[in-house]
Amino acid sequence: MIQNIEKLNTVLTHVKDTFVGKNDVVDLLGICLLARENAFLYGPPGTAKSAIVRTLAKTVKDGKNFEYLLTRFTEPNEIFGPFDIRKLKEGELLTNTEGMMPEASMVFLDEIFNANSAILNSLLMALNEKIFKRGKETKHLPALMFVGASNVLPEDEALNALFDRFLIRINVDYVNPELLQQVLLAGRKLENDTETDIPEILSDEIRELQNLCKTVDLKPIYEVYLNTIISLRNTGIAISDRRAVKLQNLIAASALICGRNEAILSDLWVLKHIWDTEEQIEILEGIINRTIEKDDNPKSHPQALQNKTPNPEEVMKDVKILVEKWNNETLSFEEQNVIKDKLRYLQTRCDWIKNPEQKQYIQQEIESLWQKILQSV
Repeated sequence: MIQNIEKLNTVLTHVKDTFVGKNDVVDLLGICLLARENAFLYGPPGTAKSAIVRTLAKTVKDGKNFEYLLTRFTEPNEIFGPFDIRKLKEGELLTNTEGMMPEASMVFLDEIFNANSAILNSLLMALNEKIFKRGKETKHLPALMFVGASNVLPEDEALNALFDRFLIRINVDYVNPELLQQVLLAGRKLENDTETDIPEILSDEIRELQNLCKTVDLKPIYEVYLNTIISLRNTGIAISDRRAVKLQNLIAASALICGRNEAILSDLWVLKHIWDTEEQIEILEGIINRTIEKDDNPKSHPQALQNKTPNPEEVMKDVKILVEKWNNETLSFEEQNVIKDKLRYLQTRCDWIKNPEQKQYIQQEIESLWQKILQSV
């Protein structure tokens, strides 16, 4: 089993080396693969969303990859396969799934929110229960993981159920300008396809790890996890009971990928990525960082230690925006709470600023805004 974990980590390292500056994206996809949960990639075009998934899929030696760009006019046949003509003549309605989604081990659906009502119900069942149902047919899907992608978040309420099926939401942005040169070189290498030695893992080896994931002991973090879910719900982040149950798989996957059979506090880092809106990204990061920073276990997941050192100018700019909002607008109770949450988050970010003078200056500005907030209560 340890050998399989090493294999998976080698595969993930290969994908990280191929896509510079995307370590967080690859690590989260690795967690979802291990937990057999679905991932959603959110970001502008040209941020290598499909290329990352394609490269990861290539490493599954005996796997079949299914990739499709959805439009509003996509029909079920294009995803699940057409009806089998030979069987149709015999009066049987059976789907010919060869080369289609029901036979794939890795599924990538681009522009997922273009899904229309004709395929929505079948898609929901496939994502949630890994089952394909059409008429009398019922087929268990071999999919190790589904990945959806879009450059917009759903606005239509009918699509909320679809969004809810993706447990982890990954923000994929353009890389930091400092890494651009490395990106250009890596991109050129990828286009020339000079890479011949690709590390591999078998789909059965991944399935063994997925089963092992279910045996990870979560008792050490159970109480903190419970309190965190309650705290997040109180902050206005909707976490259904179903999602709360499934999120435990991701915590277990974080432990397993680090070679542990029990969870530690820092494994809760995965909860930073359960947002529904862009506004929640910062709020979640603040709350979860405060929870996991107490853990100094050397076997923590690399992403748990990835408290990105903030840019003091960016933090100051964000504080100024909050000051203006508080001063200039008639705010509802909910809007006031959002400002307070963002301010708490910036306070946490401020602790990580290395320059003591800049840190002190920003802390004074934050403190000054807190005083105004307290006076208006």
